[in-house]
Amino acid sequence: MNAQPPPTVPKPSPSSLILTFYGAYGRDYPDGTVPIATLVRLMGAVGVDAPSVRSAVSRLKRRGLLTADRPGSKAAGYAPSAAGRQLLDDGDRRVYAKPQPDGRWLLAVFSVPESERGRRHILRSRLARLGFGNAAPGIWIAPSHLEEETRHSLTRLGLSAYVDLFSGTHEGFEPTAEAVARWWDLDALAALHHSFLNVHEPVLRSWSKRRRVPPEEAYSDYLPALDAWRRLPYADPGLPTSLLPAPWPGERSAEVFFALHGKLSGPAREHAVGRPGAVGSEAGARV
Repeated sequence: MNAQPPPTVPKPSPSSLILTFYGAYGRDYPDGTVPIATLVRLMGAVGVDAPSVRSAVSRLKRRGLLTADRPGSKAAGYAPSAAGRQLLDDGDRRVYAKPQPDGRWLLAVFSVPESERGRRHILRSRLARLGFGNAAPGIWIAPSHLEEETRHSLTRLGLSAYVDLFSGTHEGFEPTAEAVARWWDLDALAALHHSFLNVHEPVLRSWSKRRRVPPEEAYSDYLPALDAWRRLPYADPGLPTSLLPAPWPGERSAEVFFALHGKLSGPAREHAVGRPGAVGSEAGARV
């Protein structure tokens, strides 16, 4: 496995940061509606200028993820649509989970008629987004702890009629670690973890030397970390560490994120919604 970090780290997109913001804090606002002026101010704190915020909001509206309240007025605000809320709710189940793999596997075996091949593409895409690896044509595999989320997602999308799920152990003719390396692109997964660590491990080192946690500074460091982290539990679905090349960077990236979460999330919420300990979800969504 190539243990070298990638040379560059992509800058988070305004749309992604806005969705992360709504997942973390939007549901603390009345009816989930965030005034556009507030959104512009809070996105400015993480380096997104006002025109980029407005363009990103327009894109999210076109995608059906945000809806406008009093559009065109100076007091206009935006809230997640029904589809957007579902996206955020689905993210809640994944972003803060700390999976404990038990060595068992979940198989998804599907068959879609040629007349409905569009559903075949949707099904493959959904399984990949859930973190499944491809074991063979029409056969996808994931750690067993993804069963509940898989059932929920496939049922919600009307795809459950095309899929059979099986749970069991790997009894193949090759070591399971070698099979895992075929089912997932481990070099690509390791690169994602290294990208996260390149940016956010220095942030954690800096905060570990500080006793005071000013809310605005906490917010400006925590939201980008959450935005970067929320993709990783989907790409790396909690594979057993014993089956991965050592040292596996996923262990360290999880330690860094949860340490930042523990130190910064409370003060960051105070800045984002005006009070600590507000009622609402802390999770982000998968884009």
